[in-house]
Amino acid sequence: MNKLTILLLFLVVSACKQNSKPVNTEEPVQKEMSESKPQYPDAMVQVFEAHGGLKEWRAQRTLSFVLPKPNLPETHTVDLWSRMDRIDTEQFSMGFDGKKEWLLDTDKTYKGDVGFYHNLMFYFYAMPFVLADDGIIYSESEDLEYDGKSYPGIKIAYQSGIGASSKDEYYIHFDVETHQMAWLGYTVTYRSGKSSDNVRWINYNDWQEINGVILPKSITWHKYEGRKIMEPASTMNFKEVRLSEEPKPKEFYEKPNNGEYVTIKEN
Repeated sequence: MNKLTILLLFLVVSACKQNSKPVNTEEPVQKEMSESKPQYPDAMVQVFEAHGGLKEWRAQRTLSFVLPKPNLPETHTVDLWSRMDRIDTEQFSMGFDGKKEWLLDTDKTYKGDVGFYHNLMFYFYAMPFVLADDGIIYSESEDLEYDGKSYPGIKIAYQSGIGASSKDEYYIHFDVETHQMAWLGYTVTYRSGKSSDNVRWINYNDWQEINGVILPKSITWHKYEGRKIMEPASTMNFKEVRLSEEPKPKEFYEKPNNGEYVTIKEN
């Protein structure tokens, strides 16, 4: 089994927060943060600031990047205000038009779960900023230890009914000196309705500045035993990253004429 296949299998069992509710395409997902920033713990505010700040992030409208998979590169595009999105490859396209997920796959080559995958990599990529979304409950987490270094942490949970898997939990751990994000721990409950104590771990240590915002060049999943993090397992690279304050036309995210809406199965 080659490395790409292993990574794809890994991603199939790895989920991140999704929001498939109808959205207002004219207004930001998040309201402008007040000067006192009362809704976030101080440590979380410091992490946001270390990555360019929420004000700078919320000024951006369109994010795009390429996952350079050897056999089938994927171009991901997201409207950051509405969270409409689209993925394009040479064989198929998929997206979320603000109300429903859709798939364009005339040759029936895509075998995955559109409802699961259409915004999965966006949420991994847009850390830590997606952890400022509405409906989040913040609490303290014990430090994470790796390679002789201690990383303070914040636990993130979601109010009931938020997104497709409100029982998911996340753990963001940051460098105590720079306050940049270093580790993401996350559980997977996608549509199961059951909590999980199996925390997977991703290392964030490869950054780049795009339009004043600090975003990853790559992220690396590690093997683990509970909170004991072991050697790297797989790395995902992000190429041709672009941020723009200009929106794409709403039609860009709509289902193509020869595409089909996807039925999301409830467990």
